[in-house]
Amino acid sequence: MTTVRELMTSPVKCVRESDAVLEAARLMAAEGVGAVPVCGEDGRIKGMLTDRDIVVRVLAEGKDPRALHASEVVEGGVVTIGPDVEAEEIIRTMSEHAVRRLPVVDGGTLVGIVAQADVARALTNPASGELVEAVSQEE
Repeated sequence: MTTVRELMTSPVKCVRESDAVLEAARLMAAEGVGAVPVCGEDGRIKGMLTDRDIVVRVLAEGKDPRALHASEVVEGGVVTIGPDVEAEEIIRTMSEHAVRRLPVVDGGTLVGIVAQADVARALTNPASGELVEAVSQEE
């Protein structure tokens, strides 16, 4: 069986809660990603900040991305998955929570990210198509 560890992207850079939203946007641009994890000063993940969050919650509202902290934009709670879980669990978790990316956490430590695209590329069964449909309907 394929596990999350085999599909995830690792290592992953995160922004701190106290970092400016502009720094998060710069990291996204540099890494070529649409989301970054937000970690507390203790290194534990606190949430995911997406490019959409920045556009909708910061720019569209006329807020200054240099003055706003990442923690002020991230919504509470984050759905995670373990690295040794079978890949099919990714589909269930993403569908259930209508998310496109799952931080991979091992013993409280962020070890990777698994994205909807990772699943679609790796799993050629009909379930990957169901995942895309389920998650896309929520946005």
